[in-house]
Amino acid sequence: MNRYQIRPGRRVHLDRYDPRDTSGHKGTKAGALLESRKLLVKLEKLQELLYADHSRKVLVVLEGLDTSGKDGTIRHVFEGVNPQGVRVHSFRSPTPDEMYHDFLWRAHQQAPGNGEIVIFNRSHYEDVLVVRVDNLVPKSVWKRRYRQINEFERYLTEEGATVLKFYLHISKLEQKKRLQERLADTTKHWKFSRSDLLDRRRWPQFMAAYEEMLEKTSTDCAPWYLIPSDNKWFRNLLVSGILVKTLGKLDLRWPSLPPEFNATAIR
Repeated sequence: MNRYQIRPGRRVHLDRYDPRDTSGHKGTKAGALLESRKLLVKLEKLQELLYADHSRKVLVVLEGLDTSGKDGTIRHVFEGVNPQGVRVHSFRSPTPDEMYHDFLWRAHQQAPGNGEIVIFNRSHYEDVLVVRVDNLVPKSVWKRRYRQINEFERYLTEEGATVLKFYLHISKLEQKKRLQERLADTTKHWKFSRSDLLDRRRWPQFMAAYEEMLEKTSTDCAPWYLIPSDNKWFRNLLVSGILVKTLGKLDLRWPSLPPEFNATAIR
């Protein structure tokens, strides 16, 4: 799994990463699907333990261009977890109230509490991505946000959060295929937006923004993982495996009963 982690300070050239890569799995697609099912069972148990232990919390950040699979990752990877301990928040254009505050205000409001897993579908990183490409703020503003984001995420980890960030890397050819599928399927028309086409025409600008984001904000306490996402089954397998491995290292414990409670206490 570590081969997909962006090391702090490492230069990132996205054209050197193959979005179709599946070399992290040596078996067949059928074998990967079976392995993913087993990981779902493990994740379900770990999430229950996290909720019961109630001393740690987990923030999962999903970033990537439209059709890269953020919704699909949430659906498949978190299929079996208890909704009581998992929450998804999607970041859209800031509301008027959010615009009155600093850019991290709305992210901090949605940060996980003890025992909780929170998934950001898009995130505070939109303020160094869309804001940059659309020229919504001066360069001097979005440049300093890398440092501010790193400090914010360090603060979260010092308060007991585990921060996992996944950049879903998709090829331009695969994005075209998925956009065409949306147009051909009436049940997916609601997902289509004119902005998808506009963003596609600005592919080089977005790639440059993602590269700098990965370079500047992958830290020891909050690493980025670059997930090849042209193959959905591999994307799901990789994200599931990283989550299970990370949660398994948190030293979570089942709470013990107070001494006054035991089997003889029930009459």
